[in-house]
Amino acid sequence: MTEQFDDAVLQCFLDKQEQLLYKKVFSTKKEAREFLEEGMAVVVDSVKEVWEFFEEEGLDTYGLKGKKILEASEVFTVGDGRYLVVEA
Repeated sequence: MTEQFDDAVLQCFLDKQEQLLYKKVFSTKKEAREFLEEGMAVVVDSVKEVWEFFEEEGLDTYGLKGKKILEASEVFTVGDGRYLVVEA
């Protein structure tokens, strides 16, 4: 797992933030970075690592199996094989 919030990750979060926050809250990459750094957010390289993060943090996985975890509101698909996971 890495905690590096590069431009692709920040843009992904800005574009999809409403899936977690239910409204647009952040408008700049700086604001997004500050939010992600202050909260519990990580960038991972595989679905397996998404599962590991959920298990380590004790997040609810009821009814989720395999790649279904990617449908959780806390998981953002960056588009380059990585996933941003934000603990809500």
